[in-house]
Amino acid sequence: MPRETNAAKRERAIEVCRRLNERYGPVECFLDHENPFRLVISVLLSAQTTDAQVNKVTPELFRRWPTPEAMAGATTAEISEVIKSLGFYKTKAKHCVECAQMIVADYGGQVPADMKELVKLPGVGRKTANIVLNVGYGIVEGIAVDTHVNRIAHRLKLSPKTHEKEPLKTEQDLLKILPREYWNDVNHQWIMLGREICDARKPLCGECPLADICPSVRVTAE
Repeated sequence: MPRETNAAKRERAIEVCRRLNERYGPVECFLDHENPFRLVISVLLSAQTTDAQVNKVTPELFRRWPTPEAMAGATTAEISEVIKSLGFYKTKAKHCVECAQMIVADYGGQVPADMKELVKLPGVGRKTANIVLNVGYGIVEGIAVDTHVNRIAHRLKLSPKTHEKEPLKTEQDLLKILPREYWNDVNHQWIMLGREICDARKPLCGECPLADICPSVRVTAE
């Protein structure tokens, strides 16, 4: 079987974005937040945890420590007590305090609007930084590849199987084939598809708006 060309992948990827935009339109961030600081903390907390679970703990978290300055003065134990319902809460609590301290010490209390600076923050990787830039500052530098986006990218064969467990490589694959004007909405629209239809274990291929262009539809439809 001949290897698929990048042009063919690009055509399919653009059509995917077109259809999902038609289906969902602009999708707001699933995490409750009021400013870039609260957003970066919320995204940091969301690793391997659902957004709904994060939204349950952040009201109390930000009531007690509403600003970087306030959270920088908290202890890991205090933060842990508030977020203990989340997975890996002790590590996340440590990152919350250290992240707040660094924002205060190195950035004057303002979350940096720059990819290179954001990924210096404890607990912040490229995925988190992409979301903070996109949602918090309206800056689109990449695509936040979470579990839903990663799964869909590979089911659509827009990224090689060897990158299936490497979201950063999957992101680079998507950035190469998708024109920049499509990057903005990929994360939230693909998450919607992943939650509604393209489930990890039981995808509803019969209801999928992408069924006719998805290379995995026969494999995953059971």
